[in-house]
Amino acid sequence: YQRTYGKETMRRAARLIVSTETYAATSRVVWRFSPEVIPNPVDFQRFRPDIDGSSVRARLNLRPDDSVVLLVARIVPHKGIEHLVEAAKHVPGAMFVVVGDGPFLPDVRRLAAEFGVEDRVHFVGKVPHRDLPAYYAACDVFVLPSVSRLEAFGIVALEAMATAKPVVVSDIPGVREVVADGVEGLLAEPVNPENLAAKLRSLLQDPGLRVQMGARGREKVERKFGIKQVADAVERVYRAVVQDEAS
Repeated sequence: YQRTYGKETMRRAARLIVSTETYAATSRVVWRFSPEVIPNPVDFQRFRPDIDGSSVRARLNLRPDDSVVLLVARIVPHKGIEHLVEAAKHVPGAMFVVVGDGPFLPDVRRLAAEFGVEDRVHFVGKVPHRDLPAYYAACDVFVLPSVSRLEAFGIVALEAMATAKPVVVSDIPGVREVVADGVEGLLAEPVNPENLAAKLRSLLQDPGLRVQMGARGREKVERKFGIKQVADAVERVYRAVVQDEAS
């Protein structure tokens, strides 16, 4: 597809839009076209710090003082969920909640049993979109352990940041541009469960740092990733294209 229809479509396009600078610079498919960089947006009126997650904790039989790590994702290989399950071995006492469904789910369930963490990893399955904000509110740390460039942006990390939660994401193109290491969260080495576990432990053991990073994440979302800001940026590109064609 990329050698035929995809290539021809991009060649004939007036402009290309990609979601991050790092992806624009490292993708062989698009970099030669000098694409415009406009991030994906998040509805920060819907994902907010004041949402109550206690009902989710109660539904999952989690105690108020349990440390909770959340992942929201399709259960497919490039999400790196098997590495998160293995990392759970090295984060004793923490509870892991995985929201989502997909063809890789039976495999990661089996891995959880093999690693002896099946009692601390809750596979919730699909959750109605209206209920997602409460799941973010119920966690202490959000994690995105993706291992592939197929994870071009990671909008779930933005949803967690909008809820004022610190995030741990893989240090891969695209995702690493959403989260500044040590500011709104931490970057973990991809395909390295022990490193991922170390980053999670460092946040779970420091409530003050979690609050600071969560507040910075919320501020960043409001400043850079709101629907209005992103829509205005897209509109500017459209207007520039129209003006170029008219001149």
